[in-house]
Amino acid sequence: MLCASSLPIFQRRDNNGRLSMCSKLCYAIGGAPYQITGSALGFFLQIYLLDVAQLDPLYASIILFVGRAWDAVTDPTVGFLVSRSRWTRCGRMMPWILISTPFAVLTYFLIWYVPPVEQGKVLWYLVFYCLFQSLQTCFHVPYSALTMFISMDQKERDSATAYRMTVEVLGTVVGTAIQGQIVGGAIAPCLPGDLDVLDNGNSTLLGSDVNITHISLDETKQAYLIASAVICTMYVLCAAVLFLGVREQEANFSTFSQPTEPMSFFEGVRMVMGYGPYVKLVMGFLFTSLAFMLLEGNFALFITYTLGFRNDFQNILLVIMLSGTLSIPFWQWFLIRFGKKTAVYIGITWAVPFMILIVCIESSLIVAYVVSVAAGVSVAAAFLLPWSMLPDVVDDFKVKNPDSSGHEAIFYSFYVFFTKFASGISLGISTLSLDFAGYVTRGCSQPDAVNLTLKVLVSPAPVVLIFLGLFIFKTYPIDEERRQGNRKLLQEMASDQDSETESTELGSVV
Repeated sequence: MLCASSLPIFQRRDNNGRLSMCSKLCYAIGGAPYQITGSALGFFLQIYLLDVAQLDPLYASIILFVGRAWDAVTDPTVGFLVSRSRWTRCGRMMPWILISTPFAVLTYFLIWYVPPVEQGKVLWYLVFYCLFQSLQTCFHVPYSALTMFISMDQKERDSATAYRMTVEVLGTVVGTAIQGQIVGGAIAPCLPGDLDVLDNGNSTLLGSDVNITHISLDETKQAYLIASAVICTMYVLCAAVLFLGVREQEANFSTFSQPTEPMSFFEGVRMVMGYGPYVKLVMGFLFTSLAFMLLEGNFALFITYTLGFRNDFQNILLVIMLSGTLSIPFWQWFLIRFGKKTAVYIGITWAVPFMILIVCIESSLIVAYVVSVAAGVSVAAAFLLPWSMLPDVVDDFKVKNPDSSGHEAIFYSFYVFFTKFASGISLGISTLSLDFAGYVTRGCSQPDAVNLTLKVLVSPAPVVLIFLGLFIFKTYPIDEERRQGNRKLLQEMASDQDSETESTELGSVV
């Protein structure tokens, strides 16, 4: 089997081993599928299940929570399996990425298909949502750990991470744009009228004058399928660029990444969860990620119903993602100039005043766009900083445990586990809260209790979570001085290892 990864078409390095811009771009493009599909699911799956598939909010909350919880559980499992994978001609990470892609694409497409059988809808979405999350994990965990194998230079990894974050945020723009613009042209028709309660206790809307779209529900379903087909095509193309353009460094693998002896899954769990800097970093970002996930998961409903901009919500979401994409280079410069911890404090809190503003003033389209631009700046920081700081923790662990190696995938997978579990909690709780508040499926308007719930989910709750995360992050011990010290020690370790290897080879020749 010809393995393109063993001789990448696009990858270039200079004499100092630094990655070229083309190499970094190929690596960065590989992160786009995760964000393209993630933004489409994050912004639109909840409203799709409620207003297009027409599921009861309780069942929708079960699907969203179980799907994300299952996804979270698969991350450390896949990370453990990846850490025990053997080196192949394609590398150690690339086979996972290559094999999982076609199956992930198929299951993603089926998520956006409304089955004709009414009784089997809940099981349909639950099964394919869980399958897609598992298959995407087999792509994303190895891809995340690949950061440690594209270069041994910490600056090069940080630079490649900045490229990756820029492309990933651009991926969220693309996912939001494709899904939003295609679906936005065929919004599911709502049921107009005054809120009445039927005999069975279910809410519906009947009888008042509201502007109603003449697009049929079938046309809306077709629009979701078209959007998913476009996204599936982009998923395959991005995976192909990654596979053809990036090579894992086998020297890195043999020097630092070959486990000295097999480690059981639970030993890996104890190792990761027992390492203080890692726990503090993950717990801090867990709360801040949960805050932005709450905002992401409910913003479309908030714009549509609470603010009343049913025909503009896809454009507002697009502005958030565009603002985030344009902000990535700034945050990369900022963290280099002022340090990563300072970037966390400034970047994550930037959106807080605007999140408060959006729920405190009267509904205004102009204010909504201003808040979207500000939120995008913080979203960029929330995207960039965790992935820029995780390699620092792995390096710190290597310095403290020089005899224990090959566990990069476990560190990355457990971070993804906690963020995905937080996503499941946010989606499940928010959708369940809407059910308790009396959410009206396909309603042109919602009861006051629903609007109040949406306000809480997009402002007070995220703000509290952000400050909890920053409080935990204050105890994170790896500052710039320690990070630079680790970098020098690792370079010395690499030089010593190279010297030992050369001596061994010379001795065998003699």
